[in-house]
Amino acid sequence: MRRFLFSQTSCSLLRRQRRPKDIPHRWFISSTSFSTAEYEDGDAFQSSPSKVKIFDRHLKRTQRDRAAWLLRPNDSFVHAVAENLVDRLEDCKKTFPTALCFGGSLQAARQMLRGRGAIQKFIMMDTSYDMLKLCKSSQRDSDNENIETSYVVGDEEFLPIKESSVDLVISCLGLHWTNDLPGAMIQCKLALKPDGLFLAAILGGETLKELRIACTVAQMEREGGISPRVSPLAQVRDAGNLLTRAGFALPGVDVDEYVVRYNSALDLIEHLRAMGETNALLQRTNILKRETALATAAIYDSMFAAEDGTIPATFQVIYMTGWREHPSQQKSKRRGSATISFKDIQKQFGNGS
Repeated sequence: MRRFLFSQTSCSLLRRQRRPKDIPHRWFISSTSFSTAEYEDGDAFQSSPSKVKIFDRHLKRTQRDRAAWLLRPNDSFVHAVAENLVDRLEDCKKTFPTALCFGGSLQAARQMLRGRGAIQKFIMMDTSYDMLKLCKSSQRDSDNENIETSYVVGDEEFLPIKESSVDLVISCLGLHWTNDLPGAMIQCKLALKPDGLFLAAILGGETLKELRIACTVAQMEREGGISPRVSPLAQVRDAGNLLTRAGFALPGVDVDEYVVRYNSALDLIEHLRAMGETNALLQRTNILKRETALATAAIYDSMFAAEDGTIPATFQVIYMTGWREHPSQQKSKRRGSATISFKDIQKQFGNGS
């Protein structure tokens, strides 16, 4: 597991710089996808196929709308996650003519492509119309490689993508908000063509552990009990099982840990709002008492503040890689087909221990 440390106040990381080229765009909202024009009340996003309801998908879409106005153009954490995710395309000799990208950091993922994967057609999908509108306007103002870009308003829990229609699916910091994560991953696999690649980055269970501790202590002191303030997240050990359950071939999982430093707990909350990563639990309490909020900030500062006065926030990011099955891929041998015994290997190369 790699560990990164940087300050949110500087909002910069060292990255390789390349001169981009012009990019044409066309505005496209699929008639088979969810559209805010057709569902103004947001009911379409509430009627997901998931039976288990943990997150309020309508609230999450509202938070994404707000994030479109608060989004930081040079967010060092978001860009670092997107860079590390799409950098995996450098290890593939295969090209991916058609790609689908969705999640909380789809704009950063689009910016970090820089010609990787030889993508010709790029589909950007989000539940928020405002976020897609921001992506479209920012891409018009920036230079990039010649990629045909489409924009679709849709939900990760019900992908409006035809089966076997894309070569690459990228989900950057979005799938951890789905009510049915295995089901969403299965839909991603079905959208891929044979030998298509699935890349995903989700927040892991160690994310915001400092904030969890501070909230718990403050609520016990001020209210005599606790209520969920930070959403539940998947553990590292679950990621491999999720890929296998979804039916991906050649699954791979790795973890990075980012420590971002803020001037205060308020700056941390503002950053979470700008990313659209604030609490969206159905069983949440809608009111946070002022005294509890102040106590949380004070406890956070007293327990975790550094000598320079900044406070750390840990973000654990789990990266998942999987392929849709294809005859050309490596496959494990049939059970019992081995011709060499491990006992013989131990006798020949072992040290007798």
